[in-house]
Amino acid sequence: MDARTVLQDTVNARWKKYAAELKNCRAEFSGEAVHDLRVAVRRLLAILDLLRSVIQHQRIQKTRRELKDQLDDLDELRDIQVQLADISEFVHKVPELKSFRAYLQKREKKSLHITHKRIKSIKLGGLTERITKIRAMIGSLPEQNLEESLFETLDDAFARVIRDYSEIDVEKPATIHRLRVAFKKFRYMLEIMHPLLEKFPEGNFQKMHDYQGMMGDIQDLEVALQQLDDFVDLDPAASLESVHSHYTARLKQSMFHYLEDKGELLNFWRTTPDKSFPWEN
Repeated sequence: MDARTVLQDTVNARWKKYAAELKNCRAEFSGEAVHDLRVAVRRLLAILDLLRSVIQHQRIQKTRRELKDQLDDLDELRDIQVQLADISEFVHKVPELKSFRAYLQKREKKSLHITHKRIKSIKLGGLTERITKIRAMIGSLPEQNLEESLFETLDDAFARVIRDYSEIDVEKPATIHRLRVAFKKFRYMLEIMHPLLEKFPEGNFQKMHDYQGMMGDIQDLEVALQQLDDFVDLDPAASLESVHSHYTARLKQSMFHYLEDKGELLNFWRTTPDKSFPWEN
């Protein structure tokens, strides 16, 4: 398979997936449907990130901005629903979570209404037209040096990952969140390009998913603490010290587990373009 075919097939598959998930989310609006739509948007953004390295055209940037805006519109509901699912697992151990859960359920109800309206308001006409033109632009790309250019983009993305990795500060969980964002972008682009890599270990995708999940656990607990602070600001009389201790202890544990295994990141790609891939050694 050549690089141009990989790009064309990926755009086709990811656009169809996005359109299907959007249709499903409108028809069967739920937390799961919103999650599936978010994933579809992220994967469509990944192919656009690759394409803008070989096609310098405002059309790609405009499409990317529109999709990123859609993703941002779904973030608040996602965060609330993650916290509610988490609380359901621990409320029997920490009964004081019940008042926090009630607060989040009120926010969820409002967010569901707003998010559903936003999803129903999405118009695909302009996006469809731009994606069609982007597909035609891929077809006119010269095959010569195309694969090399795409792998340079992956090298650049991983260089950003390595930079953020080197700046991790255990006292600042935000540094791990920054690494997670860069790593997620790299991971989704690698999913596109891996058919062009010889002997790429398919098991790496699960390992990357799990690695990203460790960082995601830290971020979710940070968000929970921020939401808890927001609740306390609204209701200073609420007795939530045990809830705060619950999240703080889990954040410390999640941070410890991540730091134990953080070096696994170096097994997913070459650290510099002149080095061999880890799975080749």
